[in-house]
Amino acid sequence: KAKYGLDKNLFLQYLFWIKPIVLDFDFGNSFHYQKPVTEILSERIPRTIGISILAIAVQWLIGIPIGIYSAIKKNSIQDYIFSFFGFMGLAIPPFMLAIVLVYYIFVTTGWAMTGLYSPEFVNLPWSFSKFLNLMKNISLPIIILSVSGVAILVRIMRAALLDELQKNYVVTARSKGLSEYVLLLKYPVRIALNPLISTIGWVLPATVGGEIIVSKVLNLDTTGPILLEAILNEDMFLAGGIIFLLSVLTVIGTLLSDILLAMMDPRIRYE
Repeated sequence: KAKYGLDKNLFLQYLFWIKPIVLDFDFGNSFHYQKPVTEILSERIPRTIGISILAIAVQWLIGIPIGIYSAIKKNSIQDYIFSFFGFMGLAIPPFMLAIVLVYYIFVTTGWAMTGLYSPEFVNLPWSFSKFLNLMKNISLPIIILSVSGVAILVRIMRAALLDELQKNYVVTARSKGLSEYVLLLKYPVRIALNPLISTIGWVLPATVGGEIIVSKVLNLDTTGPILLEAILNEDMFLAGGIIFLLSVLTVIGTLLSDILLAMMDPRIRYE
């Protein structure tokens, strides 16, 4: 108890844990792996954040254009099709989608799409061929992590843009002869992006945390599986270190979302 500061009150216990993290970036030693938490996280955090950022980029690149198109083509057959697939994307659990896709790919191609690298590349030195193999293997987790995110973005973007298109400034600009393309992109789309930008604060940590079960199913060397193991094994320093980093990502994401909101919407900046 004295070694880990558990003989002190709750506030001093927190200081005992947080002080070396802030001053020396020392998260302590993992009970399960018997090595420093920093060493474990330095291997897995970059992979996790890389996959999460790629998944978020795919979500925005696909979800926003579809949301804009659905709003413009409101109640059309295309809008109904996108809405149907959007609700399907929200309804299917990511881990189930991962199992189904891995099974389907293996049955049809014979390729076991698990892990970050194919077995023949695991122990090879870094090369362009190994990089291409990595890109091929992470395409599946990126797709799986993007499905529900795309569905959410489509619904939010569609609703926000439909609300903007009914406002008086849009009707006035259209009546004065402003082209539909310029009218759409100059004001309504920029304002409709506000709800999406304001969610950046929790999107990145949610994506990082949401890949736990997907990473377990796909056997990925990311933070998801070790966070699950740390909680099950009561490895408090490892679990606390990962949760601390997720909290830091939340704070950074919130700051970025506030800055981007001020850049995108002059009304926020002026107020």
